[in-house]
Amino acid sequence: MTIRLPSSDGTLRAYDPRPEPFRAAAGTAFTSRTVFSAAHVVADPYADVSPDSPAAVDWDATLAFRRHLWAQGLGVAEAMDTAQRGMGLDWAGAAELIRRSAAEAKAVGGRLACGVGTDQITGGSLTDIRAAYEEQLAVVAESGAQAILMASRALAATATGPEDYQEIYGHLLRQSAEPVVLHWLGPMFDPALEGYWGSADLDTATEVFLEVIAAHPDKVDGIKISLLDAGREIALRRRLPQGVRCYTGDDFHYPELIAGDERGFSHALLGIFDPLAPLAAQAVRHLDTGDVSGFRQLLDPTVELSRHLFQAPTRFYKTGVVLLAWLAGHQSHFTMVGGLQSARSLPHLARAYELADGLGLFPDPGLAEDRMKTLLALYGVPQ
Repeated sequence: MTIRLPSSDGTLRAYDPRPEPFRAAAGTAFTSRTVFSAAHVVADPYADVSPDSPAAVDWDATLAFRRHLWAQGLGVAEAMDTAQRGMGLDWAGAAELIRRSAAEAKAVGGRLACGVGTDQITGGSLTDIRAAYEEQLAVVAESGAQAILMASRALAATATGPEDYQEIYGHLLRQSAEPVVLHWLGPMFDPALEGYWGSADLDTATEVFLEVIAAHPDKVDGIKISLLDAGREIALRRRLPQGVRCYTGDDFHYPELIAGDERGFSHALLGIFDPLAPLAAQAVRHLDTGDVSGFRQLLDPTVELSRHLFQAPTRFYKTGVVLLAWLAGHQSHFTMVGGLQSARSLPHLARAYELADGLGLFPDPGLAEDRMKTLLALYGVPQ
């Protein structure tokens, strides 16, 4: 069957869907890398809500998707920006998501790390920001999950210099019972985080970040870097204290960063592994046997899709992620909390379908084609 897809120039092009999906072989737990997929949330399509209402979540479908990720061998990074934290999912919804996912992880033996931020407040003093972080840390600790200290919009707005970041993070790390992951999310993912660590100059900010880690290396399991700059990530990971991991969050350069070089490698905590889960898991198992070439042969072709989904404005990558989950049959609809299914154009979505289908990411290519044609029909595209 041929499907007609709209191009960015306003024309229609014919595309012949791939007849067979990629089929991953069953495998054991990873041994060479620690790999998390940040996971999206599934909206409740029947909820009578507006874009600025509290998120209405389909909990059954949301948790089923986490079981899918765990079944591939991936850890789940919960309540991160992929789950639309600050873009439709508020702290109340995130707290419930953390508790439900933690219970599910215990039931199936899945690895879980959860985002800790300050999104229950929009501003305030450093004392208010510290208290907001502490409230969220307590929820994650009670759930039994690992904590990921996320960048704070409130701190970015309130801090007057690097010393404020050192004070807040130093306090949180001293009181944390278990090692945490520090997350440096760049402004391409969230413009409100411009100048994080006290400077818009990334070299200066990096030094502050490293000072925070060096002061508490026993409390930092690792760092997640989401700056979309492979060279900067490599330089930073080479300066980490012994035992502190680098988890790449670079959705543009992840194959080379995970593969590494003679001086080290990055682990992974990636939003793109949400749609890539079976293929990514298979690739990492090649690394487990020392087969770097096999790893790159599987994962390198996925970069074009990832760069497409994460193109500017990067923060709207979640729309493509949810589209692919719908097309792959992981949820029954293409609806997002906050109404963000409208955040990308039809040509963008059509290209996402084409690239994902070319990789064999849809377990049932016929279902994906039918659903894509339904979406196209809603936009008035003839077939």
